[in-house]
Amino acid sequence: MKDLVIVFARAPRLGTVKRRLAAEIGQREALRFHAGNLFRVVRELARDRRFATMVAITPDGARLRVPAAVVPQGRGDLGARMARALARARRVVVVGCDIPDLRAADVAAAFRALGRADAVFGPAADGGYWLVGLGPRRPGRPFRAVRWSTRHALADTLANFARHRVALLRMLADVDTATDLRGWRRRRLSWPCANAPAAGA
Repeated sequence: MKDLVIVFARAPRLGTVKRRLAAEIGQREALRFHAGNLFRVVRELARDRRFATMVAITPDGARLRVPAAVVPQGRGDLGARMARALARARRVVVVGCDIPDLRAADVAAAFRALGRADAVFGPAADGGYWLVGLGPRRPGRPFRAVRWSTRHALADTLANFARHRVALLRMLADVDTATDLRGWRRRRLSWPCANAPAAGA
């Protein structure tokens, strides 16, 4: 089976996405960022023929018009939902949809890393991670006792991989607050115009 990348996303609906960001910049602007980055990420990944692309959406009944298969995330906490997604293929990568600097090259790098490691993570600046990828050799409970949405999320997850080979990718930042969004916009302004993406902001 082809390597598979799954984008984890909340359906772009007003008042239900990026709540911390919305509290600071308003619900409509938060939705604009969320939807813009989600569609950019899916389009870019779906164009890459090195791997197959899928979107895992919540809530389960939501519909999304994207150039990729859309499946429900299902019930449970984030760990339970990701564990189900990661069981879909022998080599599979899950990414978030709120990482504006994420590129197809990062996913390709994750699959290269899985050629020598059992798992790969993309560390986030806040102590979490923006990517997790697993090969066929994996722990039975990869997300046991993880303190989600805290600075301990990556460290807690890595503790479950103590007997496995782990690779780390470059560190990226997600956008959860107005400060995060301003920081990303400043970085974007420093890029050459020809390379600057128009990711939802």
